[in-house]
Amino acid sequence: MTTALPMLILVLSLLAGVPIAVALAGSGMFGIWLITGDVTKMMNIIGLVPFSTVADYQLTTIPMFILMAYFSASSGLARDLYNAAASWLSHFKGGLAIATVFACGIFGAMSGASTAAASVMAKIAMPEMRRHGYSEELAAGSIGVGATLDILIPPSIAMVIYGIATQTSIGKLLVAGVVPGIMVGVLLAVMIYVWVAISPHHAPATFRTPMPERIASLKRVWPSLLLILLVLLLLYTGIATPTEIGALGAFLAAVIGALFGRLTWAESVGALKQTIRTSAMIFLILIGATIFGYYMTLSRIPQEVVTMVSGMNLNRWVIIIGIVVAYFVISMFMDEIPLLLLTLQLTFPLITSLGFDPIWFGVLSMMMVAMGLVFPPVGLIAFVVSATAGVDLMKVYKGTSVLMLAIVITTVLLMIFPQIALWLPQTMR
Repeated sequence: MTTALPMLILVLSLLAGVPIAVALAGSGMFGIWLITGDVTKMMNIIGLVPFSTVADYQLTTIPMFILMAYFSASSGLARDLYNAAASWLSHFKGGLAIATVFACGIFGAMSGASTAAASVMAKIAMPEMRRHGYSEELAAGSIGVGATLDILIPPSIAMVIYGIATQTSIGKLLVAGVVPGIMVGVLLAVMIYVWVAISPHHAPATFRTPMPERIASLKRVWPSLLLILLVLLLLYTGIATPTEIGALGAFLAAVIGALFGRLTWAESVGALKQTIRTSAMIFLILIGATIFGYYMTLSRIPQEVVTMVSGMNLNRWVIIIGIVVAYFVISMFMDEIPLLLLTLQLTFPLITSLGFDPIWFGVLSMMMVAMGLVFPPVGLIAFVVSATAGVDLMKVYKGTSVLMLAIVITTVLLMIFPQIALWLPQTMR
């Protein structure tokens, strides 16, 4: 009962729509009281947790990356990226959908928030693809699955959360997502090309943009590409910490927007307000997860799970496949940050006890989260695309379900060849 009741309260609270931070903190507090029977001890923990959680220096990485994302969005950099990609790819069958994927991936290197990318790209790419006769399934699918690249490509906020929760190198985690992210992007382009080759009616129109317009489109994006290159170079070389890189990235994104005359004072203030709201939400979830973590530690649930699984003498790959499936199922109903904070307290001790690399598991977790965010019956990104672009939700699911095969293939390759994720971090200093 000591173990089951807090878990049951958590599940029921989430199903009832209670804010995730409140559900985690409330069930954790109840669990601590059940185990210790001491209200004073429970109150002492509650008094210490908020400050000790948010005072972690590494957490300053999160608001910096979020501010970078909002400055980039307010500066119209996503529109520039899409227009440039569309100019160079419009003469290919399905070229605008492929351009959407590439624009999502590049914008992801300046944002790190998949839902933000889905919202921004739905407003930019969907009208263009509709105007040129693309089906809503293909258009919405390319936006939805393309937005999941932001989870893998640095700076990924979900990766930062994973690193903080597991005490794993954030720099190496962010770099580890580069190669898998590129693989997913390339496979998505191939999937779109094959899809329109089999069903041409999904992308009937092609057009060739004059060369002067193509070259002109690059003039708008080269500062953004330099910013991305600088961020990746600093992460890889370790010259600066992820927090310093985030601060520099946010500053340069604001400078680029100001130089192009797009980032006004009002938009800058708006970006700061959105950053404060989003950061506060994430920090509240972290506080709730930490309180729940105290309950998990006192109840010894993680240790008992490790002991129980070890006693089964199962092949470790059977266990990791079970974890992968569980992550995929849960991610269909929950956003990536609370999902990671809730599950890592159980899964991380288990995978480390089985000898799996924590960086590899971090990338694998992101792949599962990416799939769940676009897969029915929920799929948070699918809802964002549907609401923002005004597309029927079932059409969004149809498109994302087809293109999600690119993520599935990359996940399988990542499990067979772990070096896909580990090679680049291993070459870091």
